[in-house]
Amino acid sequence: MSAQQFMFGPQDFCRQDETDDKLFYAKPRLVSHLDRTALATVERLIGSLVIEERPVILDLMASWDSHLPPALAPGRVVGLGLNAEELRANPALDEFVVADLNQSPTLPWPDATFDVVLNTVSVDYLTRPLEVFAEAGRVLKPGGLFLVTFSDRWFEPKVTRVWRGSSEAERIFLVEELFRAAGCFGPTRVFTSRGKDRPADDKYAALGLPSDPIVAIFADKAGGDPTRRPRPLPADDRHAPDKAELARRYAAVGQTLACPHCGQGLRKWAVPQTPFTEWDNDFMYVCFNDACPYLRAGWDAMSRQGNHGVSYRLMYNPENGGCMPIPVQSLSTLRDGLID
Repeated sequence: MSAQQFMFGPQDFCRQDETDDKLFYAKPRLVSHLDRTALATVERLIGSLVIEERPVILDLMASWDSHLPPALAPGRVVGLGLNAEELRANPALDEFVVADLNQSPTLPWPDATFDVVLNTVSVDYLTRPLEVFAEAGRVLKPGGLFLVTFSDRWFEPKVTRVWRGSSEAERIFLVEELFRAAGCFGPTRVFTSRGKDRPADDKYAALGLPSDPIVAIFADKAGGDPTRRPRPLPADDRHAPDKAELARRYAAVGQTLACPHCGQGLRKWAVPQTPFTEWDNDFMYVCFNDACPYLRAGWDAMSRQGNHGVSYRLMYNPENGGCMPIPVQSLSTLRDGLID
């Protein structure tokens, strides 16, 4: 399948630092680019989506950790990256190649070599991403998985212009557009995880920041077995009450003023006075727990409906005694309306 027309141009993928990438990455950085909670989410995602037995895996733009779960048991793992010392330190790799995809986006493997291609928190550095996506499709076997994950952290001098200037929803659109324009993949799916607790010993934990968000876009190469079972997303790891307990909590919200999903007290929130306000009362009660299962599930649920970068908090209306979702675009949305 040939590449399709691409709506972005070379100017969108320029960077603050256009010097040779090999110079920038010459010094090894044996550090984690995500906190441990986010890294565990990536590991669980890979473990869930890779359903092939003894898969042959290509880790593109690899470093010292491929984030493969111990139970995966791949047949072979190959890495491609810019720093040989980092690649040698990666225990998952059976072999590696040092190469700069921005200089030459051609992959040095025959067609249909790999069952899985991974690109973890690196797509934002690609200056010729469409060529790389097309090459990933070429070296994948029919029905093979290409999994691209990203977060909101990067090396500022080397991130591309379009990435730096985009919202999360726009970044998802860009990656989906790359899959489409490469011309060799089936439908894309999106997975989003945010609002989880940052590890207590993390250097940013004292700032009250949640775990790094994880966004994943993935698709199978066209031409695979249509009868094969779908790739499952990770099982929900949120601790939510069962249906009976949830119904009991909803019925008691008027007395408890506590969120049925997480049990945390609801906070008084002033209804904005605008021509678009639909409520007669002056305030509502809203759950502002960033780790609430309702909020955390919402990022992924909305992404599956095509509403990327959006979730919802639980809101209780004291006038009619009803609960409803109120949409949010970030963890800070609505907080300027708190009045307690």
